Parts: sequence; C-alpha cells; structure tokens
Amino acid sequence: MKTLLRGVCATAVLVGGILQAHAADLVVAMPNWPSGQAAANIIKAALEKSLGLEVDVAEMGTLIAFSGMDAGTVDVYPEVWRPNFDPLIQKYATDRGTIHLSSHDVSATQGLCVTQKTYDEHGVRDVVDLKDPAKSRLFDTDGDGKGEMWIGARGWLSTDVERIRAKSYGYAETMTLLEMPEEVGMSAVDAAVATDKPIVFYCYSPHHVFQLHQIKQLSEPAFDPAKWKVVLQADDPLWLSKSDAPVAWKPSSFSLAYASSLSKRMPAVARFLDKVDFNADEVTAMGYALEVERQDPAKFAEQWVATHEERVKGWLQ
Repeated sequence: MKTLLRGVCATAVLVGGILQAHAADLVVAMPNWPSGQAAANIIKAALEKSLGLEVDVAEMGTLIAFSGMDAGTVDVYPEVWRPNFDPLIQKYATDRGTIHLSSHDVSATQGLCVTQKTYDEHGVRDVVDLKDPAKSRLFDTDGDGKGEMWIGARGWLSTDVERIRAKSYGYAETMTLLEMPEEVGMSAVDAAVATDKPIVFYCYSPHHVFQLHQIKQLSEPAFDPAKWKVVLQADDPLWLSKSDAPVAWKPSSFSLAYASSLSKRMPAVARFLDKVDFNADEVTAMGYALEVERQDPAKFAEQWVATHEERVKGWLQ
C-alpha cells in the first residue's frame, strides 16, 4: 500500500503525468493496488460529473506522485500510507508545504498473515515460528528446503520494510522472500486455500482477502520506536545492513493528498477533496470489486458515483 517506483519506468510515468497535466484540468495519480485504483477513478468520475472538469488518471508510484504534486504536474493522490511515507510527508507537506493531507484518515494494519488452517493445524502463530526450520519447511513449494513467502510488490516501500523485518527477526535465513505483483501474490493465497496448503504472506487491511478467506495475522512484539530503524533503499545503497526493525509495524493509516496550490487555483476542488471520506468497509468492497469480480476501475467508479449521489453532493458543500 505503498508503491515507490524507481528508474526508467518511474521517469516514464512522470513524463506521462506531465504531458497529461497539460491536456486535462486535473491529474489524479493512481496507485497500482485495487482500492487505490478504485478511489482514483471515483474522484475522477465525481469531479467530472459534478464540476464539469476534465480529469486524467495516471498510474504512478507514490514517490513520483509526491514529486509531481510538488512540481505542479500532479494534483491528487488517493491513498498515502503512514508510517510508510512519513519521510515524504515530512519533506513535502511539513517542510515545503507543497502537499496537503486530508484530515480524514482510514485506520489500517500491516503485518504477516497465514490461513486459519495454517494457524490452527500447523501452529504457525508468531513471527518467531518462521525461524523454526521444521515450520518454515511447511511453506516450501520448490523443494529447496526453505519456505517461500510473498512480501509485497517490487517497488512498494512496505516490501523493503518487510525485507528489513525478515533480516531483523531472523527468518530471512529460513524463508525465501518473494516480490511479485499483488495479483500474483493473492492468486497464490487463493490456490493455497483451495488446496489446503499452508501459506504465509504480507498482509494489510482494509483488504478484500479478509473478506474472501479466513485469515489470521501472526503475533509479534509491539511497535517500539526505539527499535524501528528503517533506512530507505532510495536513500542509501547500504540500506538493508543499516536498518533494523524486530517489532510490529506502527499502527497504520492512509489519507488522501493533494497539491496545496489547489486551494487557490481550484478552491472548490480542494474543498471537495477535504471531504472525501471513504471508510474501511468501502475500501474493502472496492478491492473486492476490482480484484475478485474483475470489474473495470473506470466503470466501477461511474456506477459508484451514480449510486452515491447524495454522498458526492455532500463532498461539494
């Protein structure tokens, strides 16, 4: 939750965002996870229908989106996760004042999950269990003696944090850490449930996987800021060796962000964005519609706006 695209792809997305900014009244940056895709398209559909604006949606990572909002080439980003992007919030919102975060937060969680059967029948209930070679082999699907676990998509900052946590807890020695698109990771969960196979994976909520399957989050020591020392990969080539995080994630949340310049340039849009108030159940339903039901994000958004007319009107007042 949580994308941080890098390199050539990131640059291409940024260039695309700049080009689109000249053609549209607004550019909404879209994350590459289902609820973020739905939210970005709902914002687009609602603004176009209510205010007659032309709004472009462009998929891009959070780092690129923040740089774009700072530069004036991107206007909105629907899901800024904390504490994942606290350094970016500090830089652009607090220090530079070029980005504004909505006061409406959606409470969230992040951690490691297993299926109910893995939890009950195989006794994998705490992160320390992943260090046990006998238990880690439960997750071995390629016969190399080590288990496998999905830790997130390549480019998500949370994926880097999960790699740090694996090193810090010690299960990086017994588990192979897989970086794959979320769709592939969730397909593996679906397959494991269907075949009664043990599985462990990075999980976050709100998320449709908790609605689709019986899932349990592994216990671990409570968050301790003194033990949470995370160096970003983008900031230091030695980030992994310099980082340590042998504790649970800090209580998480996410909120909408937009370029501060909108308050003067398009005050009606800024007021609208400040009042967007998706709740956890709606975010879960968005992800379910796109990931499980395979609904098209744009069409889903149009239908959502049509069936929530009074809600959208309230955002405009």
